[in-house]
Amino acid sequence: MLMQNIVLVFHVIIAVSLIALVLLQQGKGADAGAAFGAGASGTVFGSKGSSSFLTRTTGVLAALFFITSLTLFVLATETKTFDSVVDQQQSKQQVEKPKGASAISTPDSDVPTSESKPITTKSSTSDVPAAD
Repeated sequence: MLMQNIVLVFHVIIAVSLIALVLLQQGKGADAGAAFGAGASGTVFGSKGSSSFLTRTTGVLAALFFITSLTLFVLATETKTFDSVVDQQQSKQQVEKPKGASAISTPDSDVPTSESKPITTKSSTSDVPAAD
């Protein structure tokens, strides 16, 4: 569970960073102005522009995003999940058996005892009222 939380934190950080990098990149329409030297030499990334740096960084973050996604999938499938609250309670009862409980338990109604007597009924046609 701890490992899943750690990977989830990194996953969210990578996702937010990936969104920010995609929003920072210039669209294809901005390349036409940069091709004629529209002030591109005075940028932080040089005359080539920020496209190669941001593109590579976006690719690396996208790869890390996919890796953390797959890792979260594997970690989520390894944990035991319950279908319902009843299943959770049954598993707790199986783990917490009393010390005096036997390994094999049978319902009381199926176990014959010396005190139990079969129920017999007499049916006769004289007890049935006649139809008029």
